[in-house]
Amino acid sequence: MMSLRFHFYFLILYASIIIPTKCFGNICLPKDHVALFIFGDSIVDVGNNNYINTTTYLQSNFWPYGESFFKYPTGRASNGRLIPDFIAEQANLPLIPPYLHPGFNRYTDGVNFASIGAGVLAETRQGLVIDLYTQLDYFKNIETLLKQKLGEEEAKTLLVKAVYLICIGSNDYIVPFTTNPSILQSYSQEKYEIYKKGGRKYVFLGLPPWGCIPYIKAQIPGNKGTCMEELTTLVKLHNMALSKVLPKLESQLKGFKYSTADFYSFLIERMNSPSKYGFTEGKIACCGTGPYKGIPSCGGRKTVKEYELCENISDYVFFDSGHPTEKAYQQFAELLWSGTPNITGPYNLKTLFER
Repeated sequence: MMSLRFHFYFLILYASIIIPTKCFGNICLPKDHVALFIFGDSIVDVGNNNYINTTTYLQSNFWPYGESFFKYPTGRASNGRLIPDFIAEQANLPLIPPYLHPGFNRYTDGVNFASIGAGVLAETRQGLVIDLYTQLDYFKNIETLLKQKLGEEEAKTLLVKAVYLICIGSNDYIVPFTTNPSILQSYSQEKYEIYKKGGRKYVFLGLPPWGCIPYIKAQIPGNKGTCMEELTTLVKLHNMALSKVLPKLESQLKGFKYSTADFYSFLIERMNSPSKYGFTEGKIACCGTGPYKGIPSCGGRKTVKEYELCENISDYVFFDSGHPTEKAYQQFAELLWSGTPNITGPYNLKTLFER
């Protein structure tokens, strides 16, 4: 017994020597510690909508969501982990909790501010979601708390070294099915705000092919498999505009580094050629009802109560009518981390976390 205890304490001592740390009261961080902050919508929301007054249409805190990995619904709009969960694992961070989670106070690892259904514009589902402006206000609160815990200089250092994952804009197009020129303008202004608070390293997820997802295709009467071209065009224009504005920001803002991720091409490839990537079904959702299982009824707590759940979720690209499966998210996160030509650039996530 004494020998086991000795070896245990020796391992702790050894770890403290070989892993340089810096402590602030009861908080100790490795010197190469990099936090992860997440802003966005349902693609990256890990449960904030569990804690706001909204509709079940904008929540995923009921079965069968979460059934594959967590074995219970967490609020994630999938059967398991999402992109930020896999990034956190690769970066040796714990899973980053939602900002509104009761009792959550370890902000030094990062925070997830995302909200299902949120948009860049405050008008998008106003009063039912946490829009980007409010997410930024929450981030300002975290900045204040970090200064209180770590001191002003150390908090600034943490925010400068942190990586900021941003995935938002889809709902601004999906809800009205029309473009709004102020979206990208507002989008860029918000990034400047984060930059002013110290943010230097960003990951921007391009919009996925919303015009081709099961939910949208199910809205087209008698659809024989075609995508909604109007929405597809808007998504492509958005992604093109984003790819043009980011190099300009890099040249204008000192220290600004970024990675863009082509979510559109990633999903379209798996939807059109699922077997090539380990799936059997790319265009029909696992959970839902109606054409393509595109009616958002998964879990039976939305407008339509009846739904079907597939037997083998890992065979599917989409879990419900609008969200990919954990398997698809994992593949995308791995490409983001390692860096794959035509999917990510100019930096991969591993490089951003190491710089």
